Amino acid sequence: MSLGETLQLHISRRRIAGAVRRLARRIEEDYPQELPLLVGVLSGSFVFMADLARALSRDAQIDFLRIASYGRGSVSSGSVTLRMDVAADVRGRHALIVEDIVDTGRTTEFAVRHLRRKGAASVRLCTLLDKPSRRVAPIEPDYVGFTVPDKFIVGYGLDYGERYRSLPDIYVLTGGPDGSG
Repeated sequence: MSLGETLQLHISRRRIAGAVRRLARRIEEDYPQELPLLVGVLSGSFVFMADLARALSRDAQIDFLRIASYGRGSVSSGSVTLRMDVAADVRGRHALIVEDIVDTGRTTEFAVRHLRRKGAASVRLCTLLDKPSRRVAPIEPDYVGFTVPDKFIVGYGLDYGERYRSLPDIYVLTGGPDGSG
């Protein structure tokens, strides 16, 4: 940690594991015949995506998108760019976007539009964390692990300046990105 940054436990790994299992069961109920193509949004979703895929009771195809709107800062630039596209053919497929957090909704809205343009039969959204208080895009996740307050969250794949991703729990970071705390 940098001088002045502190971490306060917000969601324990035990609670995260329970939410992942709950989300996997709901996804299986909604897709009883086949699982959708799971599309993780890099980099933050990789930990959640891996745990979610393992919690499903049957195999799933997995792919990734890399979409950027934050750069190295803590505030969205408002400009969204595609940095890496999915390799899978999504035409006619049921796609499930897997996000670490839906905040402003800009990157998620971009991902949904992108997969629809590529011909996906349907596109749904699964996020571990939802921060609706910051939403500017008209996006509502279909599957939500936790709703979180308007605080800067790190751990379990979420970062600040590419740090804290490997923490197994989710923390509120204070004294860092916005000087709060």
